[in-house]
Amino acid sequence: MTALLWAGNAVAGRWAPGHVSPQAITSLRWGVVCVVLGLLARRRIAADWSGIRGHWRLVLLMGGLGYTAFNSLFYAAGTYTSAINLALFQGSIPVLVILLNYALYRTAVTPGQVVGVLVTLVGATVAATHGDWHVLATLDFNRGDVLVFIACLLYAGYTLALPHRPAISGLTFFAAMALMAFLTSLPLLAVEAAAGRLIWPGAQGWAIVVFVALGPSLAAQLFFMRGVELIGPNRAGLFVNLVPIFGAGLAVLVVGEPFGINEALALALVLGGIFCAERLGRGAPPAIAEPAAPRDRRTP
Repeated sequence: MTALLWAGNAVAGRWAPGHVSPQAITSLRWGVVCVVLGLLARRRIAADWSGIRGHWRLVLLMGGLGYTAFNSLFYAAGTYTSAINLALFQGSIPVLVILLNYALYRTAVTPGQVVGVLVTLVGATVAATHGDWHVLATLDFNRGDVLVFIACLLYAGYTLALPHRPAISGLTFFAAMALMAFLTSLPLLAVEAAAGRLIWPGAQGWAIVVFVALGPSLAAQLFFMRGVELIGPNRAGLFVNLVPIFGAGLAVLVVGEPFGINEALALALVLGGIFCAERLGRGAPPAIAEPAAPRDRRTP
């Protein structure tokens, strides 16, 4: 579900230019999330809020880097680089998760995870290049490529930090990060406005903002947090490679783009890679040390 909603975010991003500017989306999406959570879960959040106070630096770091900085860099990268490069670098997130997990915690990498990473990465590459392997030989890495790589590195770090969240409900922790994401996005919004690039949303722009706020921002992040909690960062990270696959599917259904043999091959490779990592890697030790059990382990 996380990958499906993030793919929907990519499709919505195609409609955004001319209707709402990148930093306006970033600020408004987290602003909407904060309002929704404040209306629907304020009592639950207030009851758990004391557990955030001693961890505000971690919350600020995760919200500011994992949410605001990732989105801002990713949107900015699209100004300089191609959609092919964006998709290829996004497929590197699972690899970065496993490499960082090993570098920081010396977490063992199972053969099944290695096979899964390689196969899903090939699948994501097929999806991004549409089966034209000559594209790989002509990639022109520029400022945008550097920006999106940094964005993916930040999100990999955010993934590794999730199991170390405070021992509070996932809903309250997410609400705190959403608030930090909104606050840290405001200076970037001011810079965009000062540069004369701010586009405030009209009717269609607000429809895009509401969708990315309630779907990719709210529901997907809660799903992702719970998924990392249940299966660990290494296994959860592999599912990011479903984003270009689902994106292609949504493009077919929503935008009307064709679905051919290359898209079918990419889907088979990504699903096969996830299967390898899931089935062949289950005998591995935990991907990362578990934190103290939160007071509420129910699904957010």
